[in-house]
Amino acid sequence: MAEQRPLSDVRVIDMATIIAGPGAARHLADFGADVIKVEAPGGDATRRLGWTEPGSDDSYFWKLAGRGKRSIVLDLKHPKGREAMLRLVDTADVLVENMRPGKLEGLGLAPDLLHERNRRLVILRVTGFGQSGPYASRPAFATLIEAMSGLSAISGLPGDQPLLPPIPLTDEVTGMLGAFSVMVALRHAENTGEGQVIDLSLLESTLQLMGPLPSAFAHLGYLQPRLGAGLPWTVPRGTYQCADGAWVALSCSNDAVAKRVLELVGAAGDPRFATFQARFNNRDELEALMVDWIAVRASGEVMRRFREVDAAIAPVCTMAEVFADEQVQHRNAIVEVDGVQMQGIAPRLSASPGEVRFAGRSLGADTIEVLSELGVDVPPEATGN
Repeated sequence: MAEQRPLSDVRVIDMATIIAGPGAARHLADFGADVIKVEAPGGDATRRLGWTEPGSDDSYFWKLAGRGKRSIVLDLKHPKGREAMLRLVDTADVLVENMRPGKLEGLGLAPDLLHERNRRLVILRVTGFGQSGPYASRPAFATLIEAMSGLSAISGLPGDQPLLPPIPLTDEVTGMLGAFSVMVALRHAENTGEGQVIDLSLLESTLQLMGPLPSAFAHLGYLQPRLGAGLPWTVPRGTYQCADGAWVALSCSNDAVAKRVLELVGAAGDPRFATFQARFNNRDELEALMVDWIAVRASGEVMRRFREVDAAIAPVCTMAEVFADEQVQHRNAIVEVDGVQMQGIAPRLSASPGEVRFAGRSLGADTIEVLSELGVDVPPEATGN
């Protein structure tokens, strides 16, 4: 008998698209939830996002985002498709959606109606700006949120253009917060028998990444400039090029580490760098010292000497180097599922570990199976066939 996963008794209906909402459902699937991906006849756009697996209509992004989920197709604008969706929700613990506010209601699936049918249902609603407010009805991708949250304004080189993350950072963080919030709501439902609506916005999720910057502005008027790879409260910190052209990253985020690094580079006892505040105030001088010290030494020597004094340093790795890294290999941080290599499970639980059961399925692969479980007969036009 297959080992029971911690969420094996939880059914999740994932009708969200692209990354953030489906990301939340993917994390739940990793720990055993029966996630049923409900797609419109055209399929989730993630299936066509980025590189496509040879011989398949589906992208590698979909293989990750859809992993562990059964795929069904329902046309929710068709009465029979909507009826099947309601029957499905009756059996569910969680519904995940990411339409603009009002769109779910427009499909006849308003939260109040769903809770009349299934009072324990947890409804995760993921939007750019939240269910209320002057921007609630605006379309929003992570790009816009990264610009509006203050993240882009502090990203980039001093005096240069503001940059956007080269990965779907906001979507991925929001997906993790979504999974966390669902677990909190499920605990509430377990204790009270009552479900609820979770209003999760990309904007507020990204603000959680900003650390003390909101407080620093509110109380000190501080606006962080673009510092390249630097941080205002930790100096030195950044990426540095060695004599052989390789790049390393280092951070001195506590006084003990900073003291050892200053000794290493010949700046021990310099009052300009004696405290966090002093290093902050003399950032340019200290960063110049680090750049010069590293620039005349090969990366192997730089790494060795930092490690000899127990200071934090690492190579700046390409994805090829990530795959070759002995720690990544030891931890099996990249796994192969259905012939596709992708990230493994995080976090790792000692007593109830997760499992990547299968990669994202082909569109509608499980429609017949799921509808048969519900005992409903849906005409082909309601499933896009």
